Amino acid sequence: MISRVFIANRGEIALRILRTCRRLGLGTVLGASSADLDSLPARLADRTLCIGGPRSSDSYLNVAAVVHAAKASGCDAVHPGYGFLSERAVLARAVEEAGLTFIGPTAEQIDAVGDKLKAREAAIAADVPVVPGGAIDDAPAAMALARRIGAPLLVKAVGGGGGRGMKRVERLEDLPTSLELAAAEAGAAFGDARVYLERYVARGRHVEVQVLGDGEGAVIHLGERDCSVQRRYQKLIEETPAPHLPAALRDGLQEAAVRFARSLRYRGAGTVEFLLDADRGEFYFLEMNARIQVEHPVTEAVTGIDLVERQIAIASGLGLSLRQADLPLHGHAIECRINAEDPAADFRPSPGTITRADWPAGEGIRVDTHVQAGARVPPFYDSLVAKIIAHGPDRAAALARLERALAATRLEGIATNLAFQASLLDDPAFAAGGVDTGWLARRQGT
Repeated sequence: MISRVFIANRGEIALRILRTCRRLGLGTVLGASSADLDSLPARLADRTLCIGGPRSSDSYLNVAAVVHAAKASGCDAVHPGYGFLSERAVLARAVEEAGLTFIGPTAEQIDAVGDKLKAREAAIAADVPVVPGGAIDDAPAAMALARRIGAPLLVKAVGGGGGRGMKRVERLEDLPTSLELAAAEAGAAFGDARVYLERYVARGRHVEVQVLGDGEGAVIHLGERDCSVQRRYQKLIEETPAPHLPAALRDGLQEAAVRFARSLRYRGAGTVEFLLDADRGEFYFLEMNARIQVEHPVTEAVTGIDLVERQIAIASGLGLSLRQADLPLHGHAIECRINAEDPAADFRPSPGTITRADWPAGEGIRVDTHVQAGARVPPFYDSLVAKIIAHGPDRAAALARLERALAATRLEGIATNLAFQASLLDDPAFAAGGVDTGWLARRQGT
């Protein structure tokens, strides 16, 4: 059984993991960079070890430093959180080779879904629909496939996501240049310059399904999340259940996600992401994220399940202990990501010291954050400083609660997207529900 957990992450997810470990009576050791030694997670962990300098490459992305610190501090398990090394098979493998437990999927499963082309092939084998497209070996092959797919289309990186290494191609004559740019960007971001092609869906919704697997073939889903409000492929608002989905389509998404995860004999928490074609009423497999998601609190709100606790239980060999029939979903939940960025300056990151931090409270309100007044937001990492989540008996109630929660929030000393998020919630299109991934860009005229 797991007794002491090494948390190989920072920020709000580190604090989130720490709190569940504490509730379960587990010891905690936090691996922190030199820039995070005075952070709230560092102060609350049973022990904090510096694993390197402020840059991610010197600390949170240093596999050897993470594993050495975990073993030296007497931990018997490592939780990677999200981002950083969470989806790197090299960490999962190194942790297991060191005789520790990796709280997540196996290295082989991470490999299988981390490569987008392998994941597409696995989806096809599991009878899960994929976006028309495929691998390309050279420029002539790319052009031949592009002609079959038809413009517009997307060039996408094989080894990563988040919009990096992705280029939209409106005209086939622009394909060669887009291929070069995408490959260069993918190589710099992921160390893998391979790209592939997919048909571009003009009005697509990003709908994902949360799954849990025991590693032996048993898999359940915990409903779906709509993450279609995105800026430059980065999610801003997430909610569950996805609004305005016909029952048959919702059931099809959930069943496809379970089928895909079961085909992998998936272990732990994972998210199967789909692109829903709003015009055709069809869905396509996009990828699987082999980790806990940033937006997991909305799922916890409607299910009452602590997903970090379930991750730990599965890693401990306790299995699922849940059946699909045991998981009725209650109400609606919406989450806004609050980032240290300046919307007036093209969303430029805004590091600095927070001089005031007043967070909302009340019925149905949850705030996941690691910052208080006096906290420093360093310039080296993702700009996320908080997630504000509202839960209500229905979507209208959840939305009203979230609007009040944002209005009650005060963050000073840094620029944030707080007012921008409030404007999105107030937009009639969002209030109606079911916007597509291009809605925000059209709204901003970009």
